[in-house]
Amino acid sequence: MNTLAIDIGGTKFSIAVFEGDRMVRRQSESTDRAGGRDWMLAQITRIARGWQQEVKLDCCGVGFGGPVNFAEQRVFRSTHVGGWSGFPLRDELARTLGLPVIMDNDANVGALGEAKHGAGRRYASMFYMTLSTGIGGGIYINGDIWRGADSYAGELGHLTIRPDGPECLCGAQGCFERMCSGLWLERDYGKSAKELMQDPEVVRRYVVDLALGLKACIMLFNPARIVIGGGIGKAGEALFAPLRNELRRRITDWSAARIDVVPAELTDDSVLYGALALTEKLRT
Repeated sequence: MNTLAIDIGGTKFSIAVFEGDRMVRRQSESTDRAGGRDWMLAQITRIARGWQQEVKLDCCGVGFGGPVNFAEQRVFRSTHVGGWSGFPLRDELARTLGLPVIMDNDANVGALGEAKHGAGRRYASMFYMTLSTGIGGGIYINGDIWRGADSYAGELGHLTIRPDGPECLCGAQGCFERMCSGLWLERDYGKSAKELMQDPEVVRRYVVDLALGLKACIMLFNPARIVIGGGIGKAGEALFAPLRNELRRRITDWSAARIDVVPAELTDDSVLYGALALTEKLRT
């Protein structure tokens, strides 16, 4: 079984081919935000059709960087790239590539990837957070993603952690995403998140807000493990050591909930491996 896996993000997109569970091709390119949806679809189609001339593809899984109505297999919207609101991405890719396609938002797909192939594979419950251009979350429980009643469970990025904080792209104030995502770190500080995570004083301040958001996750779900993916999640112990210390200070005294917070094992490929795992639903 050859699977096409696609990860559509706010700053880059990645596309890969799996033979069984083995990744045999991979390509990643920067996102042209000005080009919007049409540019992105043209690039994905170009790469995938080129590969189809060399290898037979059987199905396709997609992780999309924004809220997705999973039941309808339709993008709800993207707050980072225009043109996606209400778009039937599954149907469009199925038409252009001639493949059965299944999609979900990238945090859910990343959670599935880490649960099946990465840092969460020995755990019955896991919360996955993508900490990159934006912030998203995926809830993995007993073998599958918990999406909630309307497909929108896990949207940790738009919890309010600073009620009097600055305005988020969603229109609310002080959202977790507004305070901690890579997009806003760069706008607020004038430096990339990668540079900022090398400054211990910036990290010391940053983990206070990061811990406030993750405290909500720990108190609500008590997951066996929290896995953080995305570009900022690759900062290593320079970020994770102070974050764990701050979480220990923030978690309610009587709570015995574990604080097991680790970086994604699959790094940039969490969503690609999750897209592979998601296609199992096409065969059931």
